[in-house]
Amino acid sequence: MSGILTTHAGSLPRPPALVQLYAERQHGKPVDEARLEAEGRAATRWVLERQREAGIDIPNNGEQLREAFFIYVARRMSGFGGSTPRKPWGDIIDFPEFAEASKQAFAAKTWVSNRAPPAAIGEIRHIAPEANAAEIDAFETALQGLDGFQDRFITAPSPGIVVAAMNDEHYGDRKTYLAAVAAALRVEYEAAIRHGLILQIDAPDLAMERHILFRDEPLDTYLDFVTDVVDSLNLALAGLPRERVRLHVCWGNYEGPHTRDVALAEVLPRLLEADVGGLVLPFGNPRHQHESAVLRDIPLNPGQYLVAGVIDTLTNFVEHPEVVAERLERAAAAIGDPTRLLAGTDCGFDTSAGMGRVTSDVVWAKLRALREGADIAGGRLF
Repeated sequence: MSGILTTHAGSLPRPPALVQLYAERQHGKPVDEARLEAEGRAATRWVLERQREAGIDIPNNGEQLREAFFIYVARRMSGFGGSTPRKPWGDIIDFPEFAEASKQAFAAKTWVSNRAPPAAIGEIRHIAPEANAAEIDAFETALQGLDGFQDRFITAPSPGIVVAAMNDEHYGDRKTYLAAVAAALRVEYEAAIRHGLILQIDAPDLAMERHILFRDEPLDTYLDFVTDVVDSLNLALAGLPRERVRLHVCWGNYEGPHTRDVALAEVLPRLLEADVGGLVLPFGNPRHQHESAVLRDIPLNPGQYLVAGVIDTLTNFVEHPEVVAERLERAAAAIGDPTRLLAGTDCGFDTSAGMGRVTSDVVWAKLRALREGADIAGGRLF
């Protein structure tokens, strides 16, 4: 490789009409499913064209045919129903003025909430592989005639985020619930690989749940959960080519104090037990920019690569390309080999439809800055 390839963490802005349809469906209003799919397919082509214009080397479908990065599974799997509010974020509790301001800001938005997702009320099985296949087909169709990409990826949630966010009212045992969800998700993991796509596992649970589900528990209890999730993930990935799988971990894609975030050094050894070819980690936001240095002391496994998040997905500041380059150079120095480095974003820009804080025009400017910064850093490092 003679330069630094660019990619991102998955979700991209959805057109307002698509957001409106997803929001109406979540609120129980009748929605024309054919129209929703047509809007989603058109949006998939739109985000691919924008990614090509911005200079992204490894794009995805922007998750346009999903209302949110993990709650969509309730429509593809049996056993989910009802609604259970999530425990409050620990750092939000600590700042009540901010909590109220955030609540008011979201009250004014049209968006799909992931804060009271369905619960597991029966046996979890994947019952709609055709829906997953249709999403992949829409992606492949939208790619036709768009040359210049180096590869492409698609996302799927980790078993851990489903189990942590979607309360268990059936199994009565977290490991059993994890195993059932992992087995169901394997349908989507296998389909991604079968279609020649890079599979990105979205696992905010492996960092974020420390200050949500486990905020009042000892650190070791949380780390045991991380180990259990990684074990279940490895079972779901068994036999799949690790070089075609990357693991995205973050502390939650929300604007907030993040003062209770667990340190990367605490969880990274457990993350490295995952049977994946690459890690996607956020180093672009103010709370975790410094943590790329952790990879000096806790190195990647042999042959693994790093997608360094060098773009903050929660601010409308457009990073200067030189800032992007400096962040990439620090990450390259930490892992000791620039050929194992890709440039990416901290998280998705619209992880639940309408939730994103960055306007679409700024998103594309940020991705252009990512490209320019990667070119600057590549010129210095190679």
